Amino acid sequence: MTARLIKGTEIRDEILKELKAEVDKIKQEHGVVPGLVTILVGENPASVSYVTSKIKTAKDLGYKEVQDNQPEDISEGDLLSLIDKYNKDDSIHGILVQLPLPKHIDEKKVLNAVDPDKDVDGFHPVNVGRLMIGGSEVKFLPCTPAGIQELIVRSGVEIEGAEVVVVGRSNIVGKPIANILLQKAPGANATVTVAHTRTKDLAYHCKRADILIVAAGVPGLVKPEWIKPGACVIDVGVNRVGEKISEKTGKKIAILKGDVDFDEAKEIAGSITPVPGGVGPMTITMLMRNTLNSLKYRLGIA
Repeated sequence: MTARLIKGTEIRDEILKELKAEVDKIKQEHGVVPGLVTILVGENPASVSYVTSKIKTAKDLGYKEVQDNQPEDISEGDLLSLIDKYNKDDSIHGILVQLPLPKHIDEKKVLNAVDPDKDVDGFHPVNVGRLMIGGSEVKFLPCTPAGIQELIVRSGVEIEGAEVVVVGRSNIVGKPIANILLQKAPGANATVTVAHTRTKDLAYHCKRADILIVAAGVPGLVKPEWIKPGACVIDVGVNRVGEKISEKTGKKIAILKGDVDFDEAKEIAGSITPVPGGVGPMTITMLMRNTLNSLKYRLGIA
């Protein structure tokens, strides 16, 4: 039996409608809208593409959107001063410094300079600590892991008591999603194992998973026979493995593959995310939710 597809594009659209309704209500009742600034240093093509999508999404939701582009050679001191300016701006509720930064700038120092209460990426050490503590301490979940949780919950997969195996231990996906799903909270309460490419007998751990989340960045790492029949498979990997000519535009486009062999895995899993169109669409959506939540905290209505 072919697995049910967990379509990130459909769930994204559902959440964006909910956010838009909240924004409209807050604007009517309080006369303010969420404010989001993205600081882009240089012209990295991937960064420009991401920022363009973010700008469009924010504007569609009715946010105050500030795009602050800076030259590649901006000094670290000037960038830190710019962040401080937005930290003090009451109309800005979320600050996103687009990575990667030029080599002459210390990324860690820059990210740590963002006010934790405006850190809508959720990567400031204060917000990482809040996530570890859990409960009411949590303000902003990292965007991709938060999106993964939404995909699982909204697709009707039971998380409480489930055996979850996370393949990958990055600070961006693996570690935070493990922490999110083991919390004593709705949409969590799972038993979580974190595995990685150095794990002995990785197949054994994957086979135990009711929910298998793969974020290792290795195309085809998880073999179909490693998947428990009926399991929920969340493939976070987006690996460029070649190019092809688009039938629509006639231009070259990337061939993308996940960390799971999708064509065979979908015949074993109960539900599965496609690549692309699975986890990817959720990241910007969760960024928008974090920014709205930041405003709600400021208004005392969260």
